[in-house]
Amino acid sequence: MTTATDIPGSPSQPARTAPRAADDDRKRNKEPGGPGTAVITKTKTQTKKPNLYRVLLLNDDYTPMEFVVHVLERFFNKDRESATRIMLHVHHHGIGECGVYTYEVAETKVTQVMDFARKHQHPLQCVMEKK
Repeated sequence: MTTATDIPGSPSQPARTAPRAADDDRKRNKEPGGPGTAVITKTKTQTKKPNLYRVLLLNDDYTPMEFVVHVLERFFNKDRESATRIMLHVHHHGIGECGVYTYEVAETKVTQVMDFARKHQHPLQCVMEKK
């Protein structure tokens, strides 16, 4: 036995329609456009600021103070006064900040300082940490 709910198109059963292409509405309304038209959207890219890293010198009992000042002047472009101030901070507090750089620059500075210290037979330690 067939009931009203089983008959397609009856109030209890919604009518099924064939799928339509996106162009159908435009064609039906006789709007201009065709294969040669397109919508151009311009996207603005968001650039993210790079993470910064602190380059730090660690104190030891063997590296001469004058060598540390020389390292700060040579690799971190510090003048004599600020290099001496940083060196004394490292000497009194055990650690001191040489500068803040992007990852690649900080990594390069650490490598340069460590290689230079080893070349001159000093145990000076230079590290980097995320700011």
